Amino acid sequence: MIASDLSPAFRLPRLGAFVLLLLAPLLSGCGFNTIPTAEEKAKAAWSEVLNQYQRRADLIPNLVETVKGYAAQEREVLEAVVEARAKATQPQIQVTPEQLSDPEAFKAFQEGQAGLTGALSRLLAVVENYPDLKSNQNFLALQAQLEGTENRIAVARRDYIEAVRVYNTSLRTFPSLLWAKFWFTSNEPFANFTVEEDKMEVPKVDFGTKQGG
Repeated sequence: MIASDLSPAFRLPRLGAFVLLLLAPLLSGCGFNTIPTAEEKAKAAWSEVLNQYQRRADLIPNLVETVKGYAAQEREVLEAVVEARAKATQPQIQVTPEQLSDPEAFKAFQEGQAGLTGALSRLLAVVENYPDLKSNQNFLALQAQLEGTENRIAVARRDYIEAVRVYNTSLRTFPSLLWAKFWFTSNEPFANFTVEEDKMEVPKVDFGTKQGG
């Protein structure tokens, strides 16, 4: 059968596929993929933020138990850390990648983590009063892990901030702005960390130079 013998009903789908193949490079070249690509990168960056905050939360029970063994009288400070961890990890304030456009949910998450950071800072300041605890091998190991986790949190937050900047910019700048208005109409800007909370004090975990003092 030659091409001219094809029925119109058969030729139409083939024509549509041919036109689509021709348009695909044009769509890609004019920024059609910019928004979904930036969105996925921002979501992936947020997942890493969650991973690092969870890593920190997982260290806290062992840290509290270790400190308790040497400083049980610091009950108020220890309880504050346990309570702050419980608040920061409760399911209702965990922000999934699909909730990043909800500023109130994001704010609640930040407040929970900031509260935990403050409680940890106070706990680790108390450790200064217990030289035996500061030289305990288990504590030293937890100290190193916590310090490393705080560094990873800072990196993950930085990467997320940049990924969100790129994504949010794509929603309001040309030519991707056109795709946002006529194609990706349900896409909303993602919430981001505020400047103030970027500067919040991290736990002081480096006591190695003060041992025995």
